[in-house]
Amino acid sequence: MTYERIRVERDDTVVTITLTNADKRNVLARDTMLELREAFRHTAESDALGVILAAEGPVFSAGHNFGDMLGATEAEARELLELCTEMMLLIQRLPQVVIARVHALATAAGCQLVSMCDMAVAAESSAFQAPGGKGGLFCHTPMVGIARAVGRKRGLEMAITGDPIDSHTAADWGLVNRVVPDAELIDATDELMRRAIRGSATSKMEGKWAFYAQYDMATADAYEYATGVMAAGVASRDGQEGIASFVEKRRPEFGPRE
Repeated sequence: MTYERIRVERDDTVVTITLTNADKRNVLARDTMLELREAFRHTAESDALGVILAAEGPVFSAGHNFGDMLGATEAEARELLELCTEMMLLIQRLPQVVIARVHALATAAGCQLVSMCDMAVAAESSAFQAPGGKGGLFCHTPMVGIARAVGRKRGLEMAITGDPIDSHTAADWGLVNRVVPDAELIDATDELMRRAIRGSATSKMEGKWAFYAQYDMATADAYEYATGVMAAGVASRDGQEGIASFVEKRRPEFGPRE
């Protein structure tokens, strides 16, 4: 498919989706979000095993495009934000593992985009920000994802002060998995992806979805839900193959994602 603000490439089993609107600081304008939504939907239907979300230019993403919001009515703003929410939620609903490869600044909805990915690798020079506390529009929707990654107190610090945090703080707070020297960002992301897509693609898909489903449940409810999912996994094709290969001391032979 042809896109104007993103680039979609596939190398073997991994799809890389790159924000390419560098002149506009990779803002998540309406058209960009529509393209990302389409790319995510198309990738979900493919047999790819992993997705890397990246960007080019001096900024990873500057977040929402205020040009889309200037003069907007409440109804128009709500429609725009609902599109953003749909696009963000698609990341966690993909059957593939999604890893953000972050360089430079990820701010507001750009930081939200990182927080919604399954994992993230950050360049040492990167920074993360929810700047609404410094201005007139609080980062309400970005904080849904960000706060779930960093926790209440740290999330409120980011949202209320509006100040950026550096890459090492982002790793310490749980917004990214690891920080690497800038020159090693691509290789480090690829290495994490190689480890992330090992094993059964079907089991990985079910595991990702179940993880997000149980994460905000009460503990007892989470155990009840996870027990049902795991019992089904035990009886599944790949579950039985994994068990049998372990008992028989051989390499497993998993089928394609179901």
